[in-house]
Amino acid sequence: MALVSAAPYLALLGEPDPSLKSYALTSLNDVVDQLWAEIANNITDLEELYENTAFEKRALAALVISKVYYNLGDFEASVRYALYAGDEFNVEEQSQYVETIVSKCINLYNALSQQKFSDDSVVIEPRLTSIFEKMLQKCLKVNEVKLTLGIALESYRLDLVESILKEQIAENEEYGLGLIHYVLVCSNSTVTNSVLRVKVLNTLISLLLTLKKHQDFFTIIKIIVQLNDTQLAINLFKELVKQEEELIAYQAAFDLVNTASQELLDTVIKSFPDENENIIVKKILNILSGVPTSDFDNTFLYKNNNTDITILNKTKNLLDGRSSVFHSAVTFANAYMHAGTTDDSFFRKNLEWLGRATNWSKFSATAALGVIHKGNLSQGRTILKPYLPGSSSAAHTKGGSLLALGFIYAGHGREVVGYLKKFIDDNSSSSGTNDIEVQLHGASLGAGVAGMDSQAEDLYESLKVVLYSDSATSSQAAALGMGLVLLGSGNEAATHDMLTYALETQHENIIRSLAIGIALLHYGREEKADYIIEDLMKQESSILRYGGAFAIGLAYAGTGDNGAIKKLLHYAVSDPSDDVRRSAVLNLGFLLIRDYTAAPQLVKLLSQSHNPHVRYGTALALGISCAGRAYAPAIEVLEPLTKDAVDFVRQGAMMATAMILIQQNEFLYPKVKEFTKKYADTIKNKHEDALAKFGATLSQGIIDAGGRNVTINLENAQTNTLNTSAIVGLAIFAQSWYWFPLAHFLSLSFAPTSVIGVRGSDLKIPKFELNCHANQEYFQYPPKVEESKEKQPDKLATAVLSTTAKAKTRAKKKQHKKEEDDKMDVDVDTKEDKKVEKKTEDSAETKDNKASKDESKKDDAKEVSSLPATIRYTKTSYKIENLSRVLPQQSGYVSFIKDDRFVPVRKFRGTGSIIVLQDTKPDEPIEFIKTVRQLNITTAPMPEPFTLSGEDLEE
Repeated sequence: MALVSAAPYLALLGEPDPSLKSYALTSLNDVVDQLWAEIANNITDLEELYENTAFEKRALAALVISKVYYNLGDFEASVRYALYAGDEFNVEEQSQYVETIVSKCINLYNALSQQKFSDDSVVIEPRLTSIFEKMLQKCLKVNEVKLTLGIALESYRLDLVESILKEQIAENEEYGLGLIHYVLVCSNSTVTNSVLRVKVLNTLISLLLTLKKHQDFFTIIKIIVQLNDTQLAINLFKELVKQEEELIAYQAAFDLVNTASQELLDTVIKSFPDENENIIVKKILNILSGVPTSDFDNTFLYKNNNTDITILNKTKNLLDGRSSVFHSAVTFANAYMHAGTTDDSFFRKNLEWLGRATNWSKFSATAALGVIHKGNLSQGRTILKPYLPGSSSAAHTKGGSLLALGFIYAGHGREVVGYLKKFIDDNSSSSGTNDIEVQLHGASLGAGVAGMDSQAEDLYESLKVVLYSDSATSSQAAALGMGLVLLGSGNEAATHDMLTYALETQHENIIRSLAIGIALLHYGREEKADYIIEDLMKQESSILRYGGAFAIGLAYAGTGDNGAIKKLLHYAVSDPSDDVRRSAVLNLGFLLIRDYTAAPQLVKLLSQSHNPHVRYGTALALGISCAGRAYAPAIEVLEPLTKDAVDFVRQGAMMATAMILIQQNEFLYPKVKEFTKKYADTIKNKHEDALAKFGATLSQGIIDAGGRNVTINLENAQTNTLNTSAIVGLAIFAQSWYWFPLAHFLSLSFAPTSVIGVRGSDLKIPKFELNCHANQEYFQYPPKVEESKEKQPDKLATAVLSTTAKAKTRAKKKQHKKEEDDKMDVDVDTKEDKKVEKKTEDSAETKDNKASKDESKKDDAKEVSSLPATIRYTKTSYKIENLSRVLPQQSGYVSFIKDDRFVPVRKFRGTGSIIVLQDTKPDEPIEFIKTVRQLNITTAPMPEPFTLSGEDLEE
């Protein structure tokens, strides 16, 4: 029979005999869940028992009190008494009470342990630690190792993470390696404290180096890049050379060139001074110089260049070249479309149009050569020689050529930084004349791009001299250059210098560049940048607060940090300055690079703001976070903004759609056609505003960038790190709102979408094929625009003979039949394709759960057209050649042919970096693809320089 009252046991608590009290407590513990309301009336008696230190069973009294408070809903008191209960609180007990209290204890322990990590004075109750550790042991017993590691990481208990990993490695090395990978992913995605992250990564490196059978050098490379640890990189290469693992060493070197800072690469190169007689070391140093990577990328872009020059010609003809806005727009579009292809023929064929460029348009046109020849390290200086200082060119041409030099050697500046620094040193004292200032403007920006993240103090000092000249033209470029050279260093002296000068100078554009320069100094520093963010955001000057918003975006780029998001949202809706509000919204894009699916939801309401600056910020935030991802919900938010009443909002929305839809075709994303038409119609419309036309022209360049062979890639898939130069490029591109020539910086975010296999023994590109297991139509280039299809202006109706009309109809039928036949040639398996189409429709239908089946077919069709097609893995495959375009969506369907001659050193996962290959039949003949560098050395004469008309007159 169930007990209906606890009164008998409660009465015994007042007895003097301790054994009776103990019996009463044991009995109350058994019935507390049913009779807690009655027991609660006597809670003071129970508390007195617990406080009596002479009473043997006081811990049991604490347990009963804890259970009473639990039932009363006072979890804080319940947890406190559960801790007092010590061993009486059994973590193994299967009850809701124990589960809840353990969960609360772990949360409490996590909070205290995280505080203790940065403040040793925090004291944690030993019993709380005991419950936490018991719980982890319980998880390990049931083999929940990943869960245990996750909890230990969340509590910042690195000692536990290390001991668990060591145990697992000792038992099974391969499984242990898998767990190291798991912790590495967690440290990137969930560890918010940057100091802890560095400690975790260092621990993982030391564990990786202990592995005997399953050495994983590529994971070590990932960690080296994340830590930016030069000494580790040097030790790794020395170890690989010692073990004669040359192919792994070459792959590691290519990975570093793709992802590491210029400072790290330079230091590693300098650490091998006397070992050049070793052939492996020689090749490693050659790869680390960046020359082979740049050459291979240029070769890929040159060989596969699919630029639709008709689009560019039409736009040029429609826009008045005498307007500097329009002239610059076409210049930027041409630079984007031909970025890295080394094809500057558009300029050569349009010399008369080029001659209309004046002043800064001329500067931008010459700087465009740097974007077009980006990475052409062997020829860069020669190509620009006719325009560099010392030539007979105009000042703006010379200035533009100095910036062009920076773009050609971006990330590999060791060859030209000395030259640019010398030019700055020789001329900074004579600044004051307009001609010299224009050239210093180009040289300072060029030195910043070429020396980005090189941490070269001497270059920083040279730029500081230009800054202190207080020239509206050259000082603003120097401020950006300073931030680029010391990128992410957090250098306190530099921060202080730049902020002090920003508060002294009267020039708004210098203040703005200094504010952005400070944001660049604190790139990726997360909470370590909070002090300068607070300093900037409390300034009276709205320009410094504008820089503060960029400091938040860049310091916390890719982290999705909640605190940073809240700050930006706060300034986006409350700051009195439109500039600050626009930049606050825009910088949400940088925070959400890794969590891009959250971006449309977060900014949707802001996109409907009454303030056009906030709407523009929304557009760019989506363009940045979803760049290259063809993310449908982002496009849905942007579509209304492309029809906005305000010209600059339309400009931003069009550029953002191009950034998101870069490299897409109609088959994968049907709306591409709609947007490319939108850009063309905007340019064609005589009544359209200049700013919107400017945006539409840039959009044409962006969506077809790099000969339709590049994407905007903000993450390095190979190392799970952020693509620093791409993020920096976008941040400075955003400043083109104030200063058009900065639009060229977008090119820093372009990444070739290529598969480049290189034979390890001689670093040559062999001709061979790979499989692609998907329908070939998915990944084709968009069709080129045909001049003839363009609708001509309406003319007077002309009489047409019936015979002519019949002949035309017959011709049309023939053409239609031919197109049908061509289609049949492409579609080998038509049944297969119908299934694909069916699946596409089905998937689109399931994606919109809200759409009921009763809705009209018209609405259904509309829904389908707005969603990307579903790509299907097929057993049949088609062949692609080495050095072909492989889109990000395509990479998962590409594989090496089984038992083929060439085998990748690392398992191929379809990423766009260079793949080192082992040749299994080195004695058999093979054809190689000549690189741009080899073609230039052997056959092609240097192109003649083109002069801009009127140059000599201006000199």
